[in-house]
Amino acid sequence: MARREQPSTKKRPKRIAAAPAPISAVPIPPPRPKPAELEIVFWPTPVLTRRAKPVEEIDDWLRHVSGRMVELMEQHKGVGLAGPQVGLPLRLFVMAETGKAADARVIINPVLDQQEGFEEAEEGCLSLPEIRGKITRYVKLRIQGLDITGQPVALNLEGFPARIAQHETDHLDGVLIIDRMPPLTRLAHRKELKALENAAAK
Repeated sequence: MARREQPSTKKRPKRIAAAPAPISAVPIPPPRPKPAELEIVFWPTPVLTRRAKPVEEIDDWLRHVSGRMVELMEQHKGVGLAGPQVGLPLRLFVMAETGKAADARVIINPVLDQQEGFEEAEEGCLSLPEIRGKITRYVKLRIQGLDITGQPVALNLEGFPARIAQHETDHLDGVLIIDRMPPLTRLAHRKELKALENAAAK
């Protein structure tokens, strides 16, 4: 997730759910590239629109991957980065409200529950550069998963951290901010989307 947005509270948002993400009919085994070679991938790279697979093993490779993700997040001035954004269809993400590597958390196989309230605020995405829009999210939630040592983690998040967690979890389900934007807002970004399509075709 790119930083940062100006929130505005709404009692009754018009939309919160996105359409189910398309799932590839042919299973794709998670790749294990060299962590140092990972880079951020951009829309319309297919991995960004597919549901990621649960992490089954936390090993040295995954620890190096998460470290590289933290580096990329800070380098690109983000506050979160999910596995699919570096080309890995795995359910993990890193996040840091400050955008600093020293403050980063790694969440593996996250599950969100106990959501409360709604808030609309502007969001950007490192895989959709130059595209921003107002997205409605829950204000409070609980996130459970595993940390990079394999230990259970449970966090109660509110405000901006809760927004980051929802944005990154969306990535694990193949959902992007353009999927949550009203049609007119997405249409307003048609030039930027077309430029990304053209770049991917080269």
